[in-house]
Amino acid sequence: MFDFFKKLLSFGTDIGIDLGTASVLVYVKDKGIVIREPSVVAIDKNNGKVMKVGMEAQEMIGRTPGSIVAIKPLKDGVISDYESTEKMLKYFIGKVNTSKLFKPRVIVCVPSGVTEVEQRAVIDATMHAGARSVHIIEEPIAAAIGAGIDIAKPYGSMIVDIGGGTTDIAVISLGGIVTSESIKIAGDKFDEALIKYLRKKYNIAIGDRTAEEIKKQVGSVYFRDETISCTVKGRSLVSGLPQTITISSEETFEAFEEPVSRICEAIHTVMENTPPELIGDISTRGITLTGGGSLIYGLDKLLQRETGIKVEVAADAISCVAIGTGHSLEHIGELDNSLRTKYQNTISI
Repeated sequence: MFDFFKKLLSFGTDIGIDLGTASVLVYVKDKGIVIREPSVVAIDKNNGKVMKVGMEAQEMIGRTPGSIVAIKPLKDGVISDYESTEKMLKYFIGKVNTSKLFKPRVIVCVPSGVTEVEQRAVIDATMHAGARSVHIIEEPIAAAIGAGIDIAKPYGSMIVDIGGGTTDIAVISLGGIVTSESIKIAGDKFDEALIKYLRKKYNIAIGDRTAEEIKKQVGSVYFRDETISCTVKGRSLVSGLPQTITISSEETFEAFEEPVSRICEAIHTVMENTPPELIGDISTRGITLTGGGSLIYGLDKLLQRETGIKVEVAADAISCVAIGTGHSLEHIGELDNSLRTKYQNTISI
């Protein structure tokens, strides 16, 4: 009888979620990535009702009336607002779960440095959002799988995943993480660095969205063959009136110096803690970059210069974590069996 109900429950949707600080990507088994939206929730403060989620909520940041607040419920790769995260997950899970009778099984990605308490918060929020069972996969593992690396092989592979809130650096061999480092320096810190730079140099205030657009258009951490620039609109800190300036790619190179240095230091730390045999493998195979932050111009060239090792940006770097999480759905049945005891209060099969 138990086997019958277990088989019956398998008809529910299997979902992989890349729960990122900047964006949420949802992978549905046999369909691929079906949702790619910002990690933003707009809530009516009077009744706590969710007004908008994702892209529509992001458009409301900085433009909402007093009764509505648009927030980012995750910070530095972990949940900072539990209730909003739960509501956001409930919205996305409900959007993709085709079965009205069976709750989905879900795998969620988390940074490699999260604590057990932070992991538990993710599991609980996902369960309350409508999942039948929840399993955790670390971002470096998911990123490596999504980048096409065979993590089961007995050789060392180094992955550097630069997301919105965290950068995860790991050496992987035989299906597990040998050594890793997770730092809260990633895409958001690059945006903050631009905001501080423009405030200091030009006495102009810009918002997070403007900083992100500058980063995408002209952001550089390595000298380009030809300098490019873009127009920036903000508020003068002197007059309080609108002001327009032009910022060049060379200026962003200067603005990004601190966060880039921190990432380089973390990579060096991981290498120092890696066994010599695996360092030899990495020297031969190179370093793979994933995540949206890896797309900043020249980052691969800079890291190659600093480490002396070949560095490549993975194909579809932004989606690697979601793709790797999705591929792990093929083994979700094994996870159900192995984790039933550990998370028996969260799994109901």
